[in-house]
Amino acid sequence: MAGGIVMREAHFPGRPPIDAYGNGGFRFAGMSHRGSILCLPSGVYGWEPADRNALVAGDFAKLLAEAQEVEILLVGMGPDLKPLPAELRAALKDVRISADPMATGAAVRTYNVLLAEDRAVAAALIAVE
Repeated sequence: MAGGIVMREAHFPGRPPIDAYGNGGFRFAGMSHRGSILCLPSGVYGWEPADRNALVAGDFAKLLAEAQEVEILLVGMGPDLKPLPAELRAALKDVRISADPMATGAAVRTYNVLLAEDRAVAAALIAVE
């Protein structure tokens, strides 16, 4: 086969619960993903914000494209809770999404509960070691 390896965007269609997190990644749907993830109604995507310590609306373009299907966004900020920047909060409020930052572990647990309740939830989860 000529042409070499074709790299594709990491994507899992569907809304699986997160089975485990740590060691720099996540496990879900019998698979593992190294790095951060964005869990949306359309599926789970590999996600790497430009700066984990300064999230901006551009980091959430996929979420904003699906905003009509999301009411709650859980943001796993890594090992510790950090506030979301005011500009990001405003961008999410403009599309009627309530954002809750928390440590990644808490975000994973909360996401799984809300998912089981069939709530309109999304999660942006920064990987932790």
